[in-house]
Amino acid sequence: MKSAKGTILLILLIPVILIACGPVLNNLLAKMDPIATAHPDTESAQTLTVFAAASLTDAFQEIGRELETTNPGIKVIFSFAGSQVLRTQIEQGAVADIYASADHKNMDALAAESLIDMNSYHDFATNRLVIILPPGNPAAVESLHDLARSNLILVLADPSVPAGNYARQVITRISDDPEFGNDFESTVLTNVVSNETDVRQVVTKVELGEADAGIVYISDAVAAHDLNTITIPDSFNVSARYPIAILNNSSNPDLAAKFIAYVNSPAGQAIMEKWGFRTGN
Repeated sequence: MKSAKGTILLILLIPVILIACGPVLNNLLAKMDPIATAHPDTESAQTLTVFAAASLTDAFQEIGRELETTNPGIKVIFSFAGSQVLRTQIEQGAVADIYASADHKNMDALAAESLIDMNSYHDFATNRLVIILPPGNPAAVESLHDLARSNLILVLADPSVPAGNYARQVITRISDDPEFGNDFESTVLTNVVSNETDVRQVVTKVELGEADAGIVYISDAVAAHDLNTITIPDSFNVSARYPIAILNNSSNPDLAAKFIAYVNSPAGQAIMEKWGFRTGN
């Protein structure tokens, strides 16, 4: 009985002993393994959210990595999609710090709604279009004339997408040339089997061999692999201007300004050019 009573008493005393010795044990553990007992402030990192046209994916991701490397504590989060999709999300209350569009139409719409900081609104690059063909070019597309060939499978971005709008402008310009004939435009558009919601989806379909040809930005062709291309002459091509701006609901306007400054810096502009964009105009 005495043994049983002693055991019960010891069990009852254990919590008291642990409470009394708690500070001493904590100090000892801290000395043994500081990492295990430390509580770093995980909220100290600054996060920047950038909404950008799909064609900016590779260039902006590289710029984001460089900014994070040179500015420890900064985290850049991107949302890439068609400019029109991102514009709608912003209009519906999506929270972001920066919007970069592949045209002025969508940026101007946000400006009219007082959703962007007009002092930050400016162009930072331009882009041009190119015809892309799947690996091996099974349809043997060799020239602009072939876009009007019977039964050719052509994929474009939707007309509401900047790239889709620009592609149709190019087709119209080609059709205005007597060499191609007045019916060139209508015939080419008849060959369009799919209208994609962003330009990267056009690239994907051509890469997969689901189309004989597509029209995308030069930057998309640079980022793709194993695709053949046909150059669109300057006389038919368009110069797509890319504007960028800080959103008025940005929670980090200073950090947003730092990102934009990097984009406009010699290092940032070199990255843009690496991915097929033109700068300085």
